[in-house]
Amino acid sequence: MTKRGRFITLEGGEGVGKSTNVKRVVEWLEARGIEVVCTREPGGTPRAEAIRELLLAPQGDEPLDDDAELLLMFAARAQHLAQVIRPALARGAWVVCDRFTDATFAYQGGGRGIDQNRIAILERFVQHGLEPDLTLLLDMPMAAAQQRLEARLSQHGGERDRFEREHASFFEAVRRAYLARADAAPQRIRVIDASRELDAVAEQIHQILAARVGAWQ
Repeated sequence: MTKRGRFITLEGGEGVGKSTNVKRVVEWLEARGIEVVCTREPGGTPRAEAIRELLLAPQGDEPLDDDAELLLMFAARAQHLAQVIRPALARGAWVVCDRFTDATFAYQGGGRGIDQNRIAILERFVQHGLEPDLTLLLDMPMAAAQQRLEARLSQHGGERDRFEREHASFFEAVRRAYLARADAAPQRIRVIDASRELDAVAEQIHQILAARVGAWQ
C-alpha cells in the first residue's frame, strides 16, 4: 500500500512573509526527492478560488455577514479537501498549504469573535479528523507586519483586500488567537520569529523541517 503523504501548513497574519516561505518549504522538500503539492486557502481549486474572490472582495454595497464568511471558508475547504488535499495525500504526495483551519480559528474566531465551539463543529463535519502533521506559524508584532504589507503593496502595486483593510485591534486579536492555538498544540504548531531577516527565518524553518522529516522517514 502507498504510504500516506504528509500535510504541512504555514500560518500567520498579514505581512509576515507566508508566500515567500511557502516557496522555500516546497523547494527544500523537493530537493530531497519528495513530491509536493503546493496550494492555498481559501482556494486551491477553480470553485474554491471563486469563493476566495467573494471573501476577499471589498465590502461594496453589501457587507458580508460574519456567519456567511465562516460558512464560505468551510465550503471552500470542503471542495479543496475533496479535489486536491485528500487525493494528493492518498497517493503519497506531501501537501504544503498556505493557511488552513488554524486561520479560521484565528480570523473568524479571534478576529470576528465567533464562538470557537461553533468553528470546531464545522471543522469536524468537513475534515473528519484530518489535520496538518506540521504547522509553521510565522509570528511578528502587528505594527511591523503592517509596515511590511504596506511596503509590498507600494512596491508591487495592488489594493488591500477585505481582510487587509481591517483595523489594528482585529489583527491583534488574530495574532493572540494564533498564539493560543500554538500554546495548545506545541507538537504540531511551531512558532517562527518572522521579524528576523528572510535568511534567518528560512534557517529556523529548515531546522524544524530537518528534524521532523527525519523522524517521519
